[in-house]
Amino acid sequence: MSYSPFNHSHFLGYVNFVSPAFVKVHFPSSVLMKTFVHHAEVLRGGLVGNYIVIEGEEKGFLGKMLEISLPEKERLELSERTFSTKEFHPVGKIEILLSFDLFDPSRIEKGINSLPLIGSKVFICSAEFLSTHFKTFGIKPENIEHSPTFRMGNLIYDKNVPVDISLQAIFSRHCAVVGTTGGGKSYTISKFIEGVIGTGAKAIILDPTGEYSTFDTHQKVDHSILISESYFPYQNLTINDLFVLFRPSGQVQQPVLLEAIKSLKVAHCLMNNIPNNGHNNDGTNDTFTFRGQQVIINNGLIVKQGNFTSAYNNAYFTYKAIIEDFSINNFAIKLLHRQIGNECFQIFNDRWANNRDERNFGNATSLIMRVNNVISDNDYSGMFGFNTPTTNNLITKINEFLNNPSLNVLRIGFENVPYNFQAREILANSLGRYLLNKARFNAFRENPLILFVDEAHQFLNKKVKDEYFESTELNAFDNIAKESRKYGLFLCLSTQMPRDIPVGTLSQMGTFVTHRLINYQDKEAIASACSTANKETLSFLPSLGAGEAIIMGVDFPMPISVMVDLPTITPKYDTPKFTKPTEA
Repeated sequence: MSYSPFNHSHFLGYVNFVSPAFVKVHFPSSVLMKTFVHHAEVLRGGLVGNYIVIEGEEKGFLGKMLEISLPEKERLELSERTFSTKEFHPVGKIEILLSFDLFDPSRIEKGINSLPLIGSKVFICSAEFLSTHFKTFGIKPENIEHSPTFRMGNLIYDKNVPVDISLQAIFSRHCAVVGTTGGGKSYTISKFIEGVIGTGAKAIILDPTGEYSTFDTHQKVDHSILISESYFPYQNLTINDLFVLFRPSGQVQQPVLLEAIKSLKVAHCLMNNIPNNGHNNDGTNDTFTFRGQQVIINNGLIVKQGNFTSAYNNAYFTYKAIIEDFSINNFAIKLLHRQIGNECFQIFNDRWANNRDERNFGNATSLIMRVNNVISDNDYSGMFGFNTPTTNNLITKINEFLNNPSLNVLRIGFENVPYNFQAREILANSLGRYLLNKARFNAFRENPLILFVDEAHQFLNKKVKDEYFESTELNAFDNIAKESRKYGLFLCLSTQMPRDIPVGTLSQMGTFVTHRLINYQDKEAIASACSTANKETLSFLPSLGAGEAIIMGVDFPMPISVMVDLPTITPKYDTPKFTKPTEA
């Protein structure tokens, strides 16, 4: 249904000034302005901030009232007595947001290819016209009927105008929810989760504090709390993840760590794919005859000291595809620190030396201790299942969730994950990398997945340093932002400090839901990352109240100032209240 944007009972005045940046409207009478102010509670603070429409010759224009002032002469005459008796002629400054076809207002033209003429009529925009168009943002005309929308809230300056937005417009180019503490970010994310559930989409939320644990299974939400209920299996860590976890120095320790991992993978392949053709002399050594040569495995460890290299090399090349696939690491990680010691033997001619290279072993000593400490730590073991796990495999949980049509949201809780040793950042980065790898194999192409990352500043723009202060970036979410959109994996970040998000990641966000922002650097971060964030729009950010936000982005022809509805289920944590002590 198409609504006329021009309601002549909402006439304001005429355009009397036109520039590329803005136009001005002349009010023939201040009575017109007073009529709207008294007529509805919808117009907070008068007309400033409200949407208006301008009737051109072939096009209409939608704009936003930025300011209202009196001409200099009338301003000098303004007093308490004259205000109620004298006729004034205010002037309004309007930012042009978009243009539309005058005869078919549903046809919106993004960008301003023309401007209103002097003398064009100006009206308050009708609620029906606005609410109808919000639903179409980000959707091709032929797909409008098939694209799910959800109720976000109402316009701040006209609470009669509902804001219904499509999931496509919000998430298809990634989304960032930003704002200071207490601005309403958590309620917005909860509203998004309700929208995901209501439209039947799929989402995973990384919840660092347990804030969204209030959603239960009745709301089609499943939960998996790390350490206490689930673990991310180390077998699904990539080689980069393992390097981040164990922090080997680049020049000395990385090669020996990599060789130790390969050796344990060879041992795993031999013990699980080839019958034991050798013999067992002392109950600990297994000798595998491989193509006429022997590979000795001692308690799961590849023994290299004094042995020929050819047998091991033959086994390595036989299972090369498995061993060099570092997306799956099936090996006994509990033996890794001991296997590193077994790698510290030089090769002479066709075999390894009988005596250990003490220089290499000395260089590897700190790595051996670090690997042993990580693997034996209860928290790390609970996170990655280094020992025999007693909780659920998170990868299995994720795959079951993706294949279960009755579930829409999986919350992965980090509330039990410790803050020390960058455990949270490493684990979140590993999860992000796993989902990115699934996306690269088109797991979400037909059924898109939204990945929510709450308190994103805890996880992004992080680096891990080794003992020589060489740093490795945790860049999984940065890579998701840059390449996963075409695979159907969409990212939604929530943070109170957008300045702490990498510039490359923030610039990939197509949609910004911006709550109150005061800090200059935060506002500049948004201004530089969002192409539609102009000076006029940003000027409203410090004055936003709790729950109020400005939505802007690539798929939004105009910024939308919205009062987000209270979610049905509120987040767990709110600002603590000071109370009087109870009397004894």
